[in-house]
Amino acid sequence: MLKNELFNNVVRDFNTGYWELHNNPDREVWSDQFYQNLGFEENEIEPNLDYFLTDLLHKEDIEVFRDNFFNYRNNNINFKQHIKVKTKDGEYKLFRCATNDELPVNIKAEINLVFFFEIKLEPEQDISKDNFYYKETAQMTATGSWYVDFKKKRSYWDFETRRILEYPDDYIPSLKDSANYYAEDCRQQAADCFFNCAMAGTPFNTEIKMVTANNRIFWVRAIGKAVYNENKEIIGIRGVFQDIDEIKTKELRLKKSLDIIASQNSRLFNFAHIVSHNLRSHTSNLSLLVQLIEDIDDPQEKIGLIKEIRQISYSLNTTIEHLNEIVAIHTNKDQEKKAVKFKDALQIVTNGIGQMIAQSKAQIKTDFSGLDEIDYIPAYLESIMLNLITNAIKYKHPDRDPTVELKAYEKDGKKFLKISDNGVGIDLKLFKDKIFGMYKTFHYNEDAVGIGLFLTKNQIESLNGTISVDSEVNKGTTFLIEF
Repeated sequence: MLKNELFNNVVRDFNTGYWELHNNPDREVWSDQFYQNLGFEENEIEPNLDYFLTDLLHKEDIEVFRDNFFNYRNNNINFKQHIKVKTKDGEYKLFRCATNDELPVNIKAEINLVFFFEIKLEPEQDISKDNFYYKETAQMTATGSWYVDFKKKRSYWDFETRRILEYPDDYIPSLKDSANYYAEDCRQQAADCFFNCAMAGTPFNTEIKMVTANNRIFWVRAIGKAVYNENKEIIGIRGVFQDIDEIKTKELRLKKSLDIIASQNSRLFNFAHIVSHNLRSHTSNLSLLVQLIEDIDDPQEKIGLIKEIRQISYSLNTTIEHLNEIVAIHTNKDQEKKAVKFKDALQIVTNGIGQMIAQSKAQIKTDFSGLDEIDYIPAYLESIMLNLITNAIKYKHPDRDPTVELKAYEKDGKKFLKISDNGVGIDLKLFKDKIFGMYKTFHYNEDAVGIGLFLTKNQIESLNGTISVDSEVNKGTTFLIEF
């Protein structure tokens, strides 16, 4: 017996029987109270699982209890369920079966335990109504049950799984086509979960995207565990799906909003840094030159210093123009969006840089078959294309003519524009966190300013989009824009 005051209180107060599970998989120690609750003496029945399954447990409960028991012993997965157990007089009593962590109190046991709480039924209560309550619960929580039978090589769904996946009531699920029930980008995740569960009995509890019969992609929580036979062999997987699409969508929106806020804070910090550092640098230089001019009597020296003032003034003006552009982006983001065709926006851009394209012998290749147009601010789309195309030409590889490829497409309800080039590329190990920073340059071109990508990112994110980059030195760069 366990020497634990809290444990003993639970047993005494709730008239509870229990099993102690020891390292020997064939050894279970049944408590005196467990025998008493069934009306047996200790020597009248065998205290082992096989006897319990074949002689005491109601046949309707054998399969689920066996699965739960083996998952608890092998994988330490706690469980609770209702079971019916035969007493000495041949009647069945209803028990709530629960393991250590499913109790309302912490008993601090050093071994695994299975408790059997007897449930006293009122005369008018009917256990056969369980199916009705199960159906009600499944519908209210949008939770469907499923089972994969390895022996029969069949898959079984309950009514709620069919409803969630939008299949008719007479639909028979197919193991052969099971991958098609999951979104394309989640099929490997599903395969890994099922393989580990089937081979090693590893349970899973994961969020994954599924596809309905009407090709609607949505989020579910998928929970599964191995099914064992009497020889402790895994013969299937049982589990549930719960539709969590609304909650998950809100969560993803919130995460995206937080990412946008973090990005905006980063840009604001960058902006403040430029204002405080660059403008102060210019004004300090101006103040110093003015002081020098006042202290110098030689007219020629004064003329030389005035030329320097002209250069500082030009730099100051350029910096202010750049800052004004950033402010203008966020001021103009509420402009009315229009349906813009990608080919029309590109035509305006190429007309404006036709001479640059011709001199560099650049090739512009397009594929807008997957997405012809988008609702956007036309000037922004043109600016984005202009910056990325001119960058591709400026930073072309010295050994080949530049090629720029633009592809627009739609995937999973999202719209994308991919712009790739075969230029010198960017070393992402060194510069990945700086690519979209203001006044950041990664090559030694004399005309590199480091403002184009910063402005492009601001334009895209001001309309709640994202831009990412993939690049390899001497091979090229690809920018992916999600609108």
